Amino acid sequence: MTETTAPQKLKLYDRMKLATKHRLAEPILALLCFLEAMILPIFPEIMLAPMIVADRTRAWRLAAICTVSSVVGGLAGYAIGYFLFDTVGKAIIDFYGAGDGFNSLKQSFNENGPLMIIIGAISPIPYKVITITSGVAGLDLWTFVFYGLIGRGLRYFVPCGLFYFFGKAANEFIEKHKALAGWAMVVLVIVGFAAAPLLFPKADATIPAVLEAEDTLTDLGDAS
Repeated sequence: MTETTAPQKLKLYDRMKLATKHRLAEPILALLCFLEAMILPIFPEIMLAPMIVADRTRAWRLAAICTVSSVVGGLAGYAIGYFLFDTVGKAIIDFYGAGDGFNSLKQSFNENGPLMIIIGAISPIPYKVITITSGVAGLDLWTFVFYGLIGRGLRYFVPCGLFYFFGKAANEFIEKHKALAGWAMVVLVIVGFAAAPLLFPKADATIPAVLEAEDTLTDLGDAS
């Protein structure tokens, strides 16, 4: 009598790791980076990290794919801001909580667009807000592309480089904590959607405080 062993159920991380080996994995990653730069509050790293861990020799190619796709997506966001702000762009800006302070944000681009692009490309600030605002402000297109390549390049090449050099140790750690790794990726997706509107303070929440501070200064001045 032979014993039959039930197939072991794959953990979430194992499934995602297998998915990264699919022939369409890289095009899907490119699509995620494209959409992230123009509209979606997602972190392409949730797909990028398992792909490098599965085969770290792809690190530099994947970083290039992410960078170029994101800049191209940024151009789509720029076009939305330039041509379709009233019909499409404003709704996206409002979703990310930047609508109330949009005039100030636009002024910042007029004064120092390159710095704003680099900050937005690297930081947690939704890059789609940066790309759309660049279009509304009419930022020079070549300046937008150049600094977008720098910012997005840093965003993707630095972590990809870390995974390339420390991928073996990271893989060993993740293999020991597969459940944690899988749920961490799920949490990143949820956080990307839930926290997006919170990254920009509402103007109506800050204006009273500003007015109160101004009134206080005025009173002090009158008293003196």
